[in-house]
Amino acid sequence: MANQSEIRYLTPITVEVKKDKYCRFQRSGIKHIDYKNPDFLMKFINEQGKLLPRRLTGTSLKFQRKIGTAVKRARHLAILPYQADLLK
Repeated sequence: MANQSEIRYLTPITVEVKKDKYCRFQRSGIKHIDYKNPDFLMKFINEQGKLLPRRLTGTSLKFQRKIGTAVKRARHLAILPYQADLLK
């Protein structure tokens, strides 16, 4: 049997590099989130129509709350659907 130091791999071991999460609103200086822009709000909604969590989008808590209220307003005015299959 080969020692552990003699083990060789055919392909190099891949090391995943994490991207730095950042709040896109603070970086670009956006202060108001418009509920009338469904294309922008679709970036924060998954295929089932649920809001994406902060850990995936990287937004700060302040803007995550504003996104939630904007999506709720857009749903109330029928700009966005409450429930949908394969939105995107």
